[in-house]
Amino acid sequence: MQPTVKKDGGAYLMKPKEDIKKIVLAYSGGLDTSIIIPWLKENYNNPEIIAVSGDVGQAGELDGLEEKALKTGASKLIVADLVDEMVDEVIIPALKMDAKYETYLLGTAFARPILGRKLAQVALEEHADAVCHGCTGKGNDQVRFELAVKRFAPDMTVIAPWREWSIRSRDEEIDYAEAHNVPLKISRETNYSKDKNLWHLSHEGLDLEDPANEPDYDKPGFLEMGVSPKQAPDTPAYVTIDFEKGVPVALNGERMKASKIIAGLNEIGGANGVGIIDIVENRLVGMKDRGVYETPGGTILYFAHEQLEMLTVDKDTLHAKQKLAIDFADLIYNGKWFTPLREAISAFADKANENVTGSVRLKLYKGNIIPAGTTSPCSLYSENLATFDESDYDQKDAAGFINLWGLPTKVQALREKGLL
Repeated sequence: MQPTVKKDGGAYLMKPKEDIKKIVLAYSGGLDTSIIIPWLKENYNNPEIIAVSGDVGQAGELDGLEEKALKTGASKLIVADLVDEMVDEVIIPALKMDAKYETYLLGTAFARPILGRKLAQVALEEHADAVCHGCTGKGNDQVRFELAVKRFAPDMTVIAPWREWSIRSRDEEIDYAEAHNVPLKISRETNYSKDKNLWHLSHEGLDLEDPANEPDYDKPGFLEMGVSPKQAPDTPAYVTIDFEKGVPVALNGERMKASKIIAGLNEIGGANGVGIIDIVENRLVGMKDRGVYETPGGTILYFAHEQLEMLTVDKDTLHAKQKLAIDFADLIYNGKWFTPLREAISAFADKANENVTGSVRLKLYKGNIIPAGTTSPCSLYSENLATFDESDYDQKDAAGFINLWGLPTKVQALREKGLL
């Protein structure tokens, strides 16, 4: 299939390979993108390759990346600091909605809109002929990247080598890397497919592809953001998180930006075995996929936010928000971040969180998160109304309420008895 550009009044047609002189590549330095640079050189008439890496909190994975990119054929590497953009523009709105996709806290999906937007911006600034990514044709990320590119560079040609080349497995990728002297940090035995950012780390492939296999959480090097509950301390740890209008603003009494709070919770939660899940999820492309996710800080933050909402959000709004949270998570998971519907639901979330202000204390113990007290100046909880002791509530009022609430049921029964 030949790359194309959009013709006026016509369909999207791909640019001929010989016309593609400059390509901007989403570059992580992992197995896929490491071999893509020489592959593009061989298969696209030796174009200039500009590698773009987004720093979304993957820490040491960026070490030595520039040297590797240049050595394998890139003309330069651009590293963009996107941590706070990801946290403030995507994670916080999702937190306000308590958005979860089938219990998955959307770690990979959170980063993709920001990375895709940056890829498109660099491509336009560099006057590139195409952008390229290393996502497989089976996964969700190809959709997430390309929808972001369509939003910010709608006429840009997109190259997805996994949809073109003859390579069919990660073993064959390693073969290609070895044949082209591409340095790798993995071996065939540790060749899990991983994605890491500030929010999470995912593990897929190898023994995890069979849902019958129990993950070996205690295997050295498997978990990276923390330890298994079995290895967690025997003494619980306590954390206190302060929120203002649904946004985390302080950790253990110290005010800091949200990204720092997440990083701090990652350390505390990881050390206590919090935030490890093993799920089989429904991918956008239609297949089921098994993965292990580490999300220590995010799991604590979601739990704390939900505790505070119990105290401060009225019943109707809370229930409506719980229903919309499924739709919101679907939009994120399916790559539709830059859409009017997502923006509209985010506006609802901002309104619903106007009173989600207060302090939540939690106890962390061997993978468990246990509520340890919540306070709020916006609380809707009245001990006077809820107490089993004497209060201002007149229990006689319930009789009239039940008569009115149950009137439709009573009328239906009377009809069935022929008494209407």
